[in-house]
Amino acid sequence: MGTLPARATRRCITGWPDLDPTAPLFAARRVDSPLDSEKSTTWARVEQRIIRRKGGPPPAANAPRPDRADDSAPLVRNVRIDGGSDGQRLDNFLAKVLKGVPRAHLYRVIRSGEVRVNKGRAAADTRLALGDDVRIPPMRVADRSERPEAPGREFAVVHEDESIVCIDKPAGVAVHGGSGESFGVIEQMRRARPGDFLELVHRLDKETSGLLLIAKTRPALVTLQNDLRARQPDRAIAKGYAALVIGDWPASLKVIDVALRKDVAADGGRHVRVVDAEDARGRRSISLVRVARRLGDFSLLDVTLKTGRTHQIRVHLADAGHPIVGDPKYGDFAFNRSLARAVLMPHVRFDRMFLHARRLRFVHPQSGEPLELEAPLPAACSDLLDALAARES
Repeated sequence: MGTLPARATRRCITGWPDLDPTAPLFAARRVDSPLDSEKSTTWARVEQRIIRRKGGPPPAANAPRPDRADDSAPLVRNVRIDGGSDGQRLDNFLAKVLKGVPRAHLYRVIRSGEVRVNKGRAAADTRLALGDDVRIPPMRVADRSERPEAPGREFAVVHEDESIVCIDKPAGVAVHGGSGESFGVIEQMRRARPGDFLELVHRLDKETSGLLLIAKTRPALVTLQNDLRARQPDRAIAKGYAALVIGDWPASLKVIDVALRKDVAADGGRHVRVVDAEDARGRRSISLVRVARRLGDFSLLDVTLKTGRTHQIRVHLADAGHPIVGDPKYGDFAFNRSLARAVLMPHVRFDRMFLHARRLRFVHPQSGEPLELEAPLPAACSDLLDALAARES
């Protein structure tokens, strides 16, 4: 047997022929192995020609072809940032474009580097600019037709003008859909105000009540979010909270400067914990604390945020040994149950978290004038304070 030309190894043949070295490569072919007609595309074509000659029905034009990729499979998308998304965070942009994809999954693909901005890796908090090219990897979006539509709802308005609207969010309502929530405040308001531009300037936990600022124009949103990051100290946004904690808060503890680290579970749930300042994923977090009222075994605190980390107040106060009353994640669970069931104090049933966004001070994004807003304590919180005061008297 002669030496085969090198190119022969790249051919697909069903059996090695006994060849004359002087003969062309495929002049003679002896096939010793049986032909597998189910796997042979050549046989399939021959079979179709035979069927047509015999007058049989032609193969269906739309018959499924198992060897072809699903035409409905998601594809890579490249999106050019326009004026409507200029200045938006990458994670918020993806949440807007990929409605139905859980935020936990969005953060995973961002961290993995599958999402690219101008062909480079980017963080979730990257600010997009006009003309940026965003590569979005293939992702299947949940069928929104099976999800309940957000019912239109208006919330108690504390302030509204042509640029912003500030509402008093009730406890127990998420600010947006995702992580097990079909919809939140922003989806409900968009439903109630079709066609209006409405975007969250910041967020509140589902269990927290109080002031929530919403932008009604893109320029207002960009300006206020820049102010949240305190790029100009004279425009920094100040947020004050009322928190009722268990125990007698030490008067000397006025500043909490402890790093926090956020971990996201597979189901999208978030858990925050205190870490050392050297932790690579920890972020410096500062809370200013003042005792507003002492009520025996409880303390009503006035907390001002210098940084705005996820669950910052809740984790800082719990780490100090004084968890917030009713906190379902970082609080005293047995105590919370007794309070919710009116075991601790008869005739007083408190089944929410006592954390209320009470004050908001910022510079108006259009007029440039300082604006300070306040929201009174909800009735359930005021009733609990009255009951605790009466118990002490």
